Amino acid sequence: MKLLATHITRYWYSEPVSLCHTEVYLAPRMRRSQTLLEHDLTISPSPESMYPRQDYFGNPATFFSIHEPHRELIVTARSLAELSSAPPPNLELSPPWEGVRDATRRRDSPEAFDAAQFLYESPKIRLGEAFADYARASFTPGRHFLDAVNHLSGRIYKEFEYDQRATTVSTPVDEVLESRRGVCQDFAHLMIACLRSLKLPARYVSGYVRTGERFVGSEASHAWVSVWCPVFGWQDFDPTNNVMPHDEHLTLAWGRDYSDVTPVKGVALGGGEQVISVSVDVARQD
Repeated sequence: MKLLATHITRYWYSEPVSLCHTEVYLAPRMRRSQTLLEHDLTISPSPESMYPRQDYFGNPATFFSIHEPHRELIVTARSLAELSSAPPPNLELSPPWEGVRDATRRRDSPEAFDAAQFLYESPKIRLGEAFADYARASFTPGRHFLDAVNHLSGRIYKEFEYDQRATTVSTPVDEVLESRRGVCQDFAHLMIACLRSLKLPARYVSGYVRTGERFVGSEASHAWVSVWCPVFGWQDFDPTNNVMPHDEHLTLAWGRDYSDVTPVKGVALGGGEQVISVSVDVARQD
């Protein structure tokens, strides 16, 4: 399936901005199940300088600077990608979750060594017994790892309410666990905190989901979770929609948490108060 994603971010300022430096993660990355066909990034006003780069995790990013005074900034990204329609694997063929924990701890393969960096706390994710306790209802002794992850994803989907007014980008993950409310970013952080608290590797994925009534969170950037399993590699789970993403989720970037792959972030000199508007449309292209 081919998906065309249009992402528009607008900033309005009460006073002129004389200088801004901004970094964006808006280009879909190449991966086994996803091929980027076209990508166009348009910025108004036009930047004085613009530098594409690849970050530590291999994500494409672009840094730009605007030196002229402005009271409005518009960042528009249009991306066309082709996604594989291969179905998810048989979850009950995965090894017991304790075996995945032990394999990651031993780090006796390049894949396990790489996955081990996603075991620890990160700027937006704290670990603790409360998260481990919540996860244990899914991770019963000897249960197949991917089946347990899928069960945890389903519990978050059923037991937490999607509420755009309940949290902000700075809401701690322990508050999300307590309130049982949030958005896709919060649910991804919560699920990662639960997995890492059991010493299981999990990373944060930023992207889009196909626009429509089928999926929650399609009106803006979306987020989900990826876990590492021996033989199976990295497998994605979307707790906001209780699905395993494949041909209707478009991956932009991944990292330890939201702070590593924020779609648009930067600093501005001046500007006073600001208003931000974000719109995303992801449509199938035949």
